[in-house]
Amino acid sequence: MPETRPPIELRGLSLSELQRMIDERRLPPVDRWNPDRCGQSEMRIARNGTWYHQGAPIRRPAMVRLFSTVLRREADGRHVLVTPVEKLEIEVESTAFRAIEMSSEGEREDRTIAFKLDSGDAVILGPDHPLTLSPSPRLAVRHGLEAELSRPVYYELAEIALAEGHQPPGVWSNGAFFALDGEE
Repeated sequence: MPETRPPIELRGLSLSELQRMIDERRLPPVDRWNPDRCGQSEMRIARNGTWYHQGAPIRRPAMVRLFSTVLRREADGRHVLVTPVEKLEIEVESTAFRAIEMSSEGEREDRTIAFKLDSGDAVILGPDHPLTLSPSPRLAVRHGLEAELSRPVYYELAEIALAEGHQPPGVWSNGAFFALDGEE
């Protein structure tokens, strides 16, 4: 069944509207599914975010969005597509997602920052979705999955940190501080 929900667009949305949209999305409970039937999906997510099946790019964005909803990362680091009846490994070259756009409201400790993902989803930076810098700037998404920040998005984040002059350099979002100095 193809994905029918449109991708989330940050432009024109307040972050409270965005949070409502995120809360209303009903993602499958992949964290509770542990089927016995396992195998290989013959799929790969390239470093640039392109999804492949049997070596060919998947060209339908709705299919990629659908697959992204049943993706999780296992405790051993493997990525799997999981349904109630089967679990299939998928090769992920870097991270499952990329953060490709950013939106910010407020200032300093009252700031909230949201990221649009290449999957069409969005995540609000905060205690439940922290930012790490190693091995690259990454945002926790869900079920062990991460989104690597695109270079322009990371530079936009760094501009905020430099403009606000925190020591160490960093940003506040959703009540939490995230240092951008590489010290964790």
